[in-house]
Amino acid sequence: MKKLKIIHTCSSIFMKKKYFLISLFIFLIAILPSIGRAETAAELQAKIDNQNKTLDALNAEIAQYQQQLTVIGNDKNTLNNAIKTLVIEAKKLSTDIKISEAKISATNAKLDLLGSTIVNTSDSIDNLKIALGKSLREMDAEDRSAADGFVAIRNFSDVWRYAQEQNAFRSGIQQKADQLAETKKVLIEKKSEVEVTKKKLVTLTTQLKDQHTLTIQTEAQKNVLLKNTKNSEKLYQKTLAEKIALKNQMESDLRSYESKLKYVLNPKLLPPPGSSPLAWPVDHVVITQLFGRTVDAQRLYTSGTHNGVDFGVSVGTPVKAMADGIVVGSGNTDLSCPHASYGMWLFIKYDNGLSSLYGHLSLIKATNGMRVSAGDVVAYSGMTGYATGPHLHLTIIAADAGSIQSFPSKACSGRTYTAPVAALNAYLDPMLYLPNNH
Repeated sequence: MKKLKIIHTCSSIFMKKKYFLISLFIFLIAILPSIGRAETAAELQAKIDNQNKTLDALNAEIAQYQQQLTVIGNDKNTLNNAIKTLVIEAKKLSTDIKISEAKISATNAKLDLLGSTIVNTSDSIDNLKIALGKSLREMDAEDRSAADGFVAIRNFSDVWRYAQEQNAFRSGIQQKADQLAETKKVLIEKKSEVEVTKKKLVTLTTQLKDQHTLTIQTEAQKNVLLKNTKNSEKLYQKTLAEKIALKNQMESDLRSYESKLKYVLNPKLLPPPGSSPLAWPVDHVVITQLFGRTVDAQRLYTSGTHNGVDFGVSVGTPVKAMADGIVVGSGNTDLSCPHASYGMWLFIKYDNGLSSLYGHLSLIKATNGMRVSAGDVVAYSGMTGYATGPHLHLTIIAADAGSIQSFPSKACSGRTYTAPVAALNAYLDPMLYLPNNH
């Protein structure tokens, strides 16, 4: 009779555990799909979707502007086309700002959504721990009350079944707890990724605020163009011819100075050609003129050679450092001889034995002596100096050969010309050190 009572007690314990096991599994299964289901999740997702649609429309608008600029760039250099270019550049810069704002709005919505999800997941895990702790304490109490009864049982089949159910119970609890912990880990990682993205977008916002400044500059440039030419094509062509003459004289002055510099190129101090030690200076690569004695170089330069590579980019395009290095200097040749040379320029010496000279910039962000890393935005492209259209000029010089020098120039009527210079054999073909495809 006593044995039957003990068995009945154990059976009752088994039933309690069985019902608790089923109830807890139902709770866990129910809670998992709802993790991260914030109250405003649908609204946040709708906001993200709307911003993405806006971005698609704005990017299509940018593509149209870029196509128009390409068509104008291929046409004859006339006053009408010059004005058209400035008008389109201003519209494109304005659209770039809208794109940044839309991206930041979408990213903020993603952060809100993930933040709410992580809070809910953390609360679920905390509640689960409390529930498990309480249940396990109750189980231990029941186990102790039944322990004496098990000692008296000669048939251990009931004990074995009890042990199996206990192991299954503990294994199930641990599995679900691990799933919740892993979910929280993944969500935290996602939030971290989005926060990194947000920092990038905040940086982009700063860049586009700079481009808003460039929009004002572009409008001012258009007004100056109309004022100086009095909207006369004949006067514009005369001014253009004067700029070409200045550019040719400036190039001759610079080449004469550099031809006197002596330099022995040591290949051991340079990275191997083809090893791609430099990153592209702009995100969207369109090369409009290559290095050396190209057909265009023979037509455009008195020396018949081009000392760098030109990239077809619109005004306000972010220009990036191509490797880790130090900003050696910057300047603006337009201050001494307008529209005759590089215009606004930036010179960076990299740790890998190469240096880069950027020309025709519209705004310089990096400062002298600044340490930069590959991919850092250091300036914005433009059309300062001698440039019949917006583009980025890139020159690569052996790092131990280039330096910033000042010397009198005939083109500038005795004014001092200051810019990076190097012996002629120190100029290197950028394509040898840039990525193999684009």
